[in-house]
Amino acid sequence: MDPSLPRARAVAIAGDRIAGGVGVHETALASPEVVDLRGRCVLPAFTDSHVHFPTWSLAQDDISLDGIGSLAEALDRVRTSRPGRWVRGTGWRDAAWEAPPTAAALDEVTGTTPAALWAKDYHSLWLNSAALALAGGDLEVEGGIVERDVDGNPTGVLREESAWRFRERYVVVTQDEWVKATRRGIRLAHSRGVGAIHDKDGWLGAPGIFQRLAADGALTLRVWQSVPHERIGELAALGVRSGIGDDFLRIGYLKCFMDGTLGSRTAWMLDGSGVRITSGEELAEIIRVGARAGWSVGVHAIGDRANREALDAFETTRGEWQPLGLRQRIEHAQCLSPEDVGRFAELGVSCSVQFSHAPSDRDLAERFWRDRNA
Repeated sequence: MDPSLPRARAVAIAGDRIAGGVGVHETALASPEVVDLRGRCVLPAFTDSHVHFPTWSLAQDDISLDGIGSLAEALDRVRTSRPGRWVRGTGWRDAAWEAPPTAAALDEVTGTTPAALWAKDYHSLWLNSAALALAGGDLEVEGGIVERDVDGNPTGVLREESAWRFRERYVVVTQDEWVKATRRGIRLAHSRGVGAIHDKDGWLGAPGIFQRLAADGALTLRVWQSVPHERIGELAALGVRSGIGDDFLRIGYLKCFMDGTLGSRTAWMLDGSGVRITSGEELAEIIRVGARAGWSVGVHAIGDRANREALDAFETTRGEWQPLGLRQRIEHAQCLSPEDVGRFAELGVSCSVQFSHAPSDRDLAERFWRDRNA
């Protein structure tokens, strides 16, 4: 990527550093160790800047519901699985299904084994009756949605905070299980060229998981780790500032949510639809408190109202965080009002976009956001 040397025939490595490429004629460098790649291309390791790594790692053992086109097909996939103490699955999207996901439908293929199936966006959870029974009717959470039938009974689908709270309480995973899954996940990530991640699973104890792997010499990913914004008081009391850690694990920023997602139809929109998890005023206070303790914020915002409120919050508090050199960011920034696009550059707020959403959400965007697509 150097215009003066657009193509190198050899790359020198000195210790743990890339020393640089050399001309188009050399096929090797004087070195005690030479690796002949036989003409293959070498790229820097990729950084995945938005991943819930332990969650993703654990999901590799789940029933895959990715790409399933109907309720019947999803039930067939679950029926042929081998459940443990839970039936776990990940990846469903029901926008084009002939019928919605329900506990009653899932009961037919799972029986009395509790089942928890995550949507592709991890913002909706599909449960069977055995799983619902564990909550004893205690499903309502501020910022969450419990879908109900005409009689007021839960259908089996929880969204946003209701889904996450259910997972915390009932779909229990031991730390040993998290560590084992994450160890496998690291190997899979490396096989795909990933060498660094920005992890969002601070809420479930990801720093402890990565520390256990590091103690075993198995942490070979470089991790920039989030922590829930609710923990800032404890961090400030201890005098812990952003950047604590080492070259492989650094605790870096606060994570919070403005809204839901397109796939779960919970993105907070200017037309008033969707779910508001955090208001603009609440985010501004999170930013202020974080700045005083030396922490930047990474805030999830999908809908155009969520993004506007987040940008407004960063603008209102700019005098408190900008002089400190804090790098604020909005995660996803998926649907923006045209007049808000340029505000990212004006404010110095990073736009952390996952381009995979463009093809994966295309059909949903055309269905629900047709007048907003550009």
